[in-house]
Amino acid sequence: MGRMIVGFEGLTVPERVRRMADAGLIAGVVLFTRNVASTAQWAALIAEIDGLFPADGPPPIIAVDQEGGPVQRLKPPAIPEATTIPAMASLARLDVAGDAGFEALGAALGAELRALGVNLDFAPVLDVDTNPDNPIIGQRAFGTTPADVIKRGLAFARGLEAAQIAWCAKHFPGHGDTLVDSHLALPRLPHTMARLDAIELAPFAAAVRAGAPLIMTAHVVFEALDAVYPATLSPHVVPTLLRQRFGYNGVVISDDLDMLAIRDNYHVVEVARGLAQADIDIPLVCHDLDFAWALATTLLPSTTADARVAALRRKLVRPRIAALPPFPEALRARFS
Repeated sequence: MGRMIVGFEGLTVPERVRRMADAGLIAGVVLFTRNVASTAQWAALIAEIDGLFPADGPPPIIAVDQEGGPVQRLKPPAIPEATTIPAMASLARLDVAGDAGFEALGAALGAELRALGVNLDFAPVLDVDTNPDNPIIGQRAFGTTPADVIKRGLAFARGLEAAQIAWCAKHFPGHGDTLVDSHLALPRLPHTMARLDAIELAPFAAAVRAGAPLIMTAHVVFEALDAVYPATLSPHVVPTLLRQRFGYNGVVISDDLDMLAIRDNYHVVEVARGLAQADIDIPLVCHDLDFAWALATTLLPSTTADARVAALRRKLVRPRIAALPPFPEALRARFS
């Protein structure tokens, strides 16, 4: 079984993605607003993706970024039945129903995702919003302190889990204090280990204790951990910190390798080598299928990564389209 997750343009599956599935190079797909025009078209696309993978094998990964606010892929008007969710920072400032409210929100959003055939949400964001000038986290964060992020973010994750949606803690070891958007350039953080332990790392340590099925890396250089490579390609950040120190045995996925933090600084062979030394199980490529193919055919083999990804897929629900359940009105009233 393949390990990579890919995204693509259009409302149907491109031939290149079909070829990658047939060759056993991918474990699933990530979908975006660009892939949805209507509920009926979306249902057909999910069935088409599911049909790429053997019916007697584990389900394909069908992932979205459904965080709420500015990062919500499935919403009106394309999916009129879906509920528009405010940004987590806005809900946190309003103290919307406390921890129980964030758990209920995760469960309600997860129920919608499951009815839409999605089985993995790239959420919650566990970055601590400590820098008001951060160009990429901001409204996506659950709070400005580690305690608030842990309390609210992991409550949201429990809700997703209750709806049988796999969740993903991101962006390890923490993207909350950067001044640079890793979509556009490679950020660096000079923080000491004492600072990282106290702020950035605390939510991810809590996520490990909570049994996070996936953790996503940040394309950020953390100088106290590795002054040369970003976390996604570092031989120290995931292997030493996340695996050994935190004892995490789950799936580690890269952030989108199409981001310029990676593409502007590393050749595909360097990326493949870096992913291996960084102990990354799932490479994520959201746009460029030529790059995805080149990377998939260059990746170094890893029976450990294969086993982790296979174990994850066996726990996922098979994508099935159903009528969206009613969104709890009492919850909707809290943020309307």
